[in-house]
Amino acid sequence: MLPLMTSATPGESAPARSRDPYVDFLRAFSLLVVVLWHWAFTILEWGPDGPHATSPLGFTRGLWLATWLLQVMPLFFFIGGYVHLRSWEAARQQGAKIWPFVWRRMRQLLVPAGTVLIAWIALGSLIGTYFDLQGYGQVVKLIVSPLWFLGVYLGLIALLPIAFWLHRKAGVLVLVWLGGGAMLVDVLRFHEGLEIVAWLNMVLIWGLAHQAGFFYQKIVDSPRHNDWALLWTGLFGLVGLVASGLYPGSMVGVPGERFSNVGPPTFVIVALLLFQIGVVELLRPRMQVLLARPRWMQANGLINDLALPLYLVHTTGMALFLFLVWLAFGLEMNERANVDAGWWLTRPLAIIGPLLCTIPVLWLFRWVQRRTRGRRHAAVKPTKESETAIAS
Repeated sequence: MLPLMTSATPGESAPARSRDPYVDFLRAFSLLVVVLWHWAFTILEWGPDGPHATSPLGFTRGLWLATWLLQVMPLFFFIGGYVHLRSWEAARQQGAKIWPFVWRRMRQLLVPAGTVLIAWIALGSLIGTYFDLQGYGQVVKLIVSPLWFLGVYLGLIALLPIAFWLHRKAGVLVLVWLGGGAMLVDVLRFHEGLEIVAWLNMVLIWGLAHQAGFFYQKIVDSPRHNDWALLWTGLFGLVGLVASGLYPGSMVGVPGERFSNVGPPTFVIVALLLFQIGVVELLRPRMQVLLARPRWMQANGLINDLALPLYLVHTTGMALFLFLVWLAFGLEMNERANVDAGWWLTRPLAIIGPLLCTIPVLWLFRWVQRRTRGRRHAAVKPTKESETAIAS
């Protein structure tokens, strides 16, 4: 059998590696970037049916270039793929079966995300009905909308048995197939006008990013010039695809654009993935030195502990902050955004305010999590395998 078709990572035949602090950092950093972006750059415009979100991307020339680094979902899925493969290898060595493993991974996301979703649907319905408010459904939709990627992520976890099997049988060819399928979907979408097929790329492109994570250790172990090759391949791909005029330059949705590169994703995201992998790998040597220092190590542990809960409740804190601002100052939200120098100068306040309002919500969320986890652990003593899965 060709080498290309053999097992693709050392971890499948070797003992599981110890935790990589840089992986932990990248996973938490990706979530924090999204949180800060939402706080600093979300602009609400209130219409007859409720609030609608926009951003300064539609008002600021050239700002879309920043999304090539700040749209970190490809990187998050890539890191997630590596973590899932590493966790499965550790669990399998303890005698775990694949479907219980998959269910545990899903439950770790379903429980906290489902709690936030159900709480807001119930709270929004109660407040909207009691006060006879218009547009409360749109408010709830905006608050829970950042959970969209967790739905995709859960779908990829459910497909892990197939992903692992394909990885063992075909190795890197799986990435070629997924990338080719994503390109074909774009051809059918833009050349043939079949918009419905675009949603296949939710699986093909995010699945490609996730599957690419299975090769993480090979990328780390490869020569440094390979990192430059990834960066330049991705960058040239981004420039070429965007300059063609077919794809928007922004890697996030911008009101007024013909379509978004992420909803559903286009082939541009494949180029973005290569570019971002190259960037983070080139930064690895310096970051490993920093993360080995005691204070950086402590900070890395803290942000990893808080990143997902913060992501889940950050829009709740933001909504609370905007409500308090409205009560205190009676600001009108139905006026068109004015993104001028004054608006940019207030961005630190746009982060500090939601942060202060998110802290008590985060504390309450963590308290509920601890109580729930304590009751579950009291009922069922965790096995070594489950502890390994949770730690990963």
